Amino acid sequence: MGFKCGIVGLPNVGKSTLFNALTASKNAEAANFPFCTIDPNIGIVDVPDERLEKLSVLSKSKKKILANITFVDIAGLVKGASKGEGLGNKFLSHIREVDAVVHLVRCFKNDKIQHVNNLIDPINDLEIIKTEIVLSDIDLIQKKLEKSKKKTLNPKELDLLQSALKNLNEDKEITVLDDENYKFFNTMGILSIKPKIIVCNVDEQSLATGNKYTNAIKQRFVNEKIILICADIEDQLSSLDRNEKENFMKEIGLDKTGLNKLIKEGYDLLNLNTFFTSGIEESRAWTIKKNTRAPEAAGVIHTDFEKKFIRAEAVSCEDFFEYGSAEKCKEKGKLRIEGKDYIVKDGDVLHFRVNP
Repeated sequence: MGFKCGIVGLPNVGKSTLFNALTASKNAEAANFPFCTIDPNIGIVDVPDERLEKLSVLSKSKKKILANITFVDIAGLVKGASKGEGLGNKFLSHIREVDAVVHLVRCFKNDKIQHVNNLIDPINDLEIIKTEIVLSDIDLIQKKLEKSKKKTLNPKELDLLQSALKNLNEDKEITVLDDENYKFFNTMGILSIKPKIIVCNVDEQSLATGNKYTNAIKQRFVNEKIILICADIEDQLSSLDRNEKENFMKEIGLDKTGLNKLIKEGYDLLNLNTFFTSGIEESRAWTIKKNTRAPEAAGVIHTDFEKKFIRAEAVSCEDFFEYGSAEKCKEKGKLRIEGKDYIVKDGDVLHFRVNP
């Protein structure tokens, strides 16, 4: 599994520029006027992983297949979107389809780029987005509760919705206790439960240490994941080859690209791990949820593997790198035989044994 990340924000905060940079494409129109993006642009990006590079070399693999992340550039939202203002209804329907949300806010001044509210105030921008999402969720829950009078909901679902509605009306977060609750709300299309990352789009001078706008955001949203990205720099990096990119990053003192920052935070936000398969034919990275058991991990490769699972032969990346192959690891006593209850660890190199 990969994950789908939606880039949202007010018009003209840099969503399409960032999308183009992250996906190394020019599919999303970036222009100095509101609503230049109407239908969502979608780009699939490989997830860089040095561990896979090393595994591929050691195994002399013919192919190397990276995990991937899907970015969705969603139309700009404005105040009143929950009532259909601007492209609100389309915005809200598109955001329901993603796993995580990148709230992109503009944290720089530039008189040449207009702001939809004619004022650089990223906290207000975030509050507008949050308010419209909450209003949409309140409307959705109220309609669902109205239908419950026809006995379409069981008592547990009714309690969940009434509690969620109370929290939203009191400007509190919806309480999601477990995966079952999350699935219920997610299937309904509730947006407030979506994991989110706040991305501050800054100028080059503010990338290393931030500025008054980013400092204000960090003070206000202390429990949120917040990262700083310069969309213009990411756009420049996307057109460079590997050596040029490394040199440019050294010149400006950048240790990680915006893509790498987003992927790291996204994996952490969604509780994702990576395991590998590696052999002569291919070395490949696979994405799973943390605390996934071996049979379910095998099922990511092929659904039949989960049903016919016998055991997993597991080697850590570190041991594989030290000894050079699964065979050598076995000789050194580093290869483990794991059963159905084994929890796959990040960085495991696995070979699954299944019934024919």
